[in-house]
Amino acid sequence: MDDTAPPDSLTFDCPRCAAETTERFYGPCQGCRNQLRAALSGEQRDVDVQEYEPKMNVTPNAVATKD
Repeated sequence: MDDTAPPDSLTFDCPRCAAETTERFYGPCQGCRNQLRAALSGEQRDVDVQEYEPKMNVTPNAVATKD
């Protein structure tokens, strides 16, 4: 790790592995974030969405059907 931290960084214990780390925001350290991305990332897939069909009890607006 680089010893010269930016002036707006925080030094704290990682909430996941309890190792001391210096990061800009509080949260898991870089190593833990990489492990989480590898473990929890999934592949993108296409999802088929059905076309909207109104319920049978829905009636058209009287103004819209007026000739």
